[in-house]
Amino acid sequence: MTEKETIELLIEGDKASPGPTTASKLSAYKLNIGEIFKQINERTKEYSGMKVPVKIVVDKRTKEYEIKVGTPPVSSLIKKELGIEVAKITEEEKTAGKTSVGDLKMEKILKIAKLKMENFLAKDLKSAVKLVLGTAASMPITVEGKKAKEIISEVNEGKWDHLFK
Repeated sequence: MTEKETIELLIEGDKASPGPTTASKLSAYKLNIGEIFKQINERTKEYSGMKVPVKIVVDKRTKEYEIKVGTPPVSSLIKKELGIEVAKITEEEKTAGKTSVGDLKMEKILKIAKLKMENFLAKDLKSAVKLVLGTAASMPITVEGKKAKEIISEVNEGKWDHLFK
């Protein structure tokens, strides 16, 4: 029976480096810390600038390890798709009448839903899309030029069913 230890990290994509706790745990197993973080950075390159959950599973007996890379939060993926760093409207922008920092197309919502599907407790793609739209509703953005809540209603009515086939 093998005994494994899991080290959980939340790192910035493509910029992982060993901290004091991580380095001491990995060096206790005589693992090549530089190589591990090189692999993590390689596998998180596409998430540069976003926080990414990473697990390093170490077999205590054989000293073998496995790196499991999760996906960033939905809000981070939405911001990446919109090409923005902060989803916030300043008081000046509100005064000028601005209500949205960007407009997301349903194809992008679908892309995010597919990426996050295994992390969601969704029974199908349509449910996953509604979860992504729910996150979008809490952000100052529009989807297809409308508020996300309106799009959720349209999804419930079946207007977007052609995307879920």
